[in-house]
Amino acid sequence: MDFEFPNFYEKFTALENLKYFASIYSVRTTDPLELLEKVGLRPDAGKKVSSYSKGMKMRLGFIRSLLHDPKLLFLDEPTSGLDPANARVLKDMILEQKKKGKTIILTTHNIHDAEELCDHVAFIVDGTVKTIDSPHALRKSRFDTEVEYCFSDNRKERQSVCTLSSLADARDFQTAMKNGTLTSIHSKEPTLEDIFISLTGRGLQ
Repeated sequence: MDFEFPNFYEKFTALENLKYFASIYSVRTTDPLELLEKVGLRPDAGKKVSSYSKGMKMRLGFIRSLLHDPKLLFLDEPTSGLDPANARVLKDMILEQKKKGKTIILTTHNIHDAEELCDHVAFIVDGTVKTIDSPHALRKSRFDTEVEYCFSDNRKERQSVCTLSSLADARDFQTAMKNGTLTSIHSKEPTLEDIFISLTGRGLQ
């Protein structure tokens, strides 16, 4: 289990903290130095945790949750307070755990993390689950994919938007295709944030 605001023995070093928590488990644990290396904290292993920044504590808390190689992981806002580079490291490690067949329950307000890391997403509002499904199924059930396309019309560049289901009936699109004046086309899928707002009538908090 990894919390958004992890607690440690502040007067202990990072390595001492990990060794102490590893000693609690009755199973074989992963070498703390190996885990510290993976998140870029090995050079700071001998520093007291009281000197660590929030981002460093977040990384330390995350690897603490991996010490005993758990089959079930609870992660609370695992990338909170991290710069993009360190967030990438943790997300790659989460995906690595996922490939190993681990069950991961992740709470986050970061919609991009949810889209990248989760097979199923639950929207919880005021303690109530509003919906739960795969990101793909949620998009498919709530919205029709939009299509944006550009075309030349009397030497002027024009842009138009329609739903994928109505594309075959869009006159300007059909004309552009026939005349060879279509310059670009791409789909615009709804995000999980769009779906959340649609379901709840309010933005992410």
